[in-house]
Amino acid sequence: MSTTPHLDREILMTLKDVMEGDFMLLVETFINDSSERIRKLHELVPQGDAETIRRAAHSFKGSSSNIGASRLAELCSQIETQALAGNLDVVPQQLTEIEVEFTRVTTLIQEFNSVG
Repeated sequence: MSTTPHLDREILMTLKDVMEGDFMLLVETFINDSSERIRKLHELVPQGDAETIRRAAHSFKGSSSNIGASRLAELCSQIETQALAGNLDVVPQQLTEIEVEFTRVTTLIQEFNSVG
């Protein structure tokens, strides 16, 4: 079990201060893009193209990190590492973990926005 926080509230506070009225657009974009990234990873896994999976996970890791979704970024990093090693057998389980974490992060961001 990871001790990495689900959400770095300091990053969210900074983004909210900097983005002001565009913060919700940023959040909506992250949520929509992340849903698409997860869908794409599901599509890529059966194809077995480790390099494309690695790149997709790397990109998802960056966007997750940028918005403060630390645990989600960590999970993406794990897929990136496994794909780099050519070990795709574990990726479906890791992708399931990403889906669970993404749902958790989405809820936490929405809660943050309603009180923050």
